[in-house]
Order: sequence, then structure tokens, then C-alpha cells
Amino acid sequence: MTNRTVPKATLQRYPVYLKALRKLHRSGVERIMSKELAAVVNIEPTTIRRDFSFLGNLGKQGYGYDVAKLIEIFNQELGMDFDEKIILVGAGNLGRALMKYNKWDYVVGEIAAAFDLNPDRQGVRFGIPVYDLSELEEKIPEGCRIAILAISKDIQKTVDRLIACGIIGIVDFTHEHIQVPKGVRLKPVDVVSSIQELVFETNANSFQ
Repeated sequence: MTNRTVPKATLQRYPVYLKALRKLHRSGVERIMSKELAAVVNIEPTTIRRDFSFLGNLGKQGYGYDVAKLIEIFNQELGMDFDEKIILVGAGNLGRALMKYNKWDYVVGEIAAAFDLNPDRQGVRFGIPVYDLSELEEKIPEGCRIAILAISKDIQKTVDRLIACGIIGIVDFTHEHIQVPKGVRLKPVDVVSSIQELVFETNANSFQ
């Protein structure tokens, strides 16, 4: 990537562009102007051109952007893997909702397999194989690095097993304190706290 410092707001918009570009590419779109992309992502063309400029001179005047080339550049420069194989541990209500959604293929990858202790939740769900948790070490997809954790018991023990299987990134929906070694990234997702923050911010704004 260029030596120029990329603003945080720009970095946050890159996944939005990429999702749109990959979807356009799959639909057969080979070239796109900034104003056309703007209509898709609801971001001003000037902002798009400025954001893209941090990655080099990507477009041509009157020609626009080569969609496949843009995707390739994002892959190379940002080090993103859009074919990431993700596993889900916990196929309860939340897990089923995540499996049913599973539309991240335009951005990061897809849930390739799930694991659960309950036999009633095992089998194939929404096109995703759900295995017994006891089969984790045997059934985890080769090269898998990311896991979504949506269980309510034996959490630390399960995390330790995941790490032993090569998992280095965990999205955590458990709300429990989890310890991971250096080099493993843990991303807690706390919907309740997010709602509390939003209520606080909304109330604060109403008094301004």
C-alpha cells in the first residue's frame, strides 16, 4: 500500500466497496465509473475517487475502473482473503440465524462447517454440515483460521481446542471472559452493550 496514511473512515468504507464490486463482478460487470459505483454503495463519487487514490492510480479518465483489477488490488494491498473458510461452534438459535444468513461471500468468505453437542441440531442445515462437537479436530476444514463462538458451556475448553486446531481469530458471542494466547485475536460481540450505548447516545443528543 502507498506510504500515505489511510484515514480510518476510508478503511471502514473499503469492505463496502469490495462487497459491491464482487457482486457486480459476479453479475458480469467488467468496468464501472465512480458515479455508477456511487449509486450502488450510496457514497459520493468524489469520496470514492479519494478513497481509491490511497491505493494508487486505479482508474482512467473516461474509462472508469476495471472491476476485476480493483478486486485484485484490494486482495494484494490489503491482504484480505475473500475465500476464508469460517467455522461456527454452536448451532442454537443464534447459530441457525448466522447459518441462514451466511452471505459474507462477497466480503470475507463463508461458514464452511458448524459444530454442536445437540444431536437434533446436527446434519445439514441451510446447506452447511453440522457435526458433533466431539468431531471438531477431525472435521474442521483444512486451513481454517476463523471461528464464530455461540455456545453457553465449556467455553474456555472449547476455545483451547479451537486454538490447538489452528484457529487464530474468534468472533465471540458468549459474553464470557475468555483467555487466548498472544497471536490469537478475540472479537467480542455484545448486542446488549451496543443497544445500551445507542440509547445513551440517543438520550444525550435529545438534550443538545
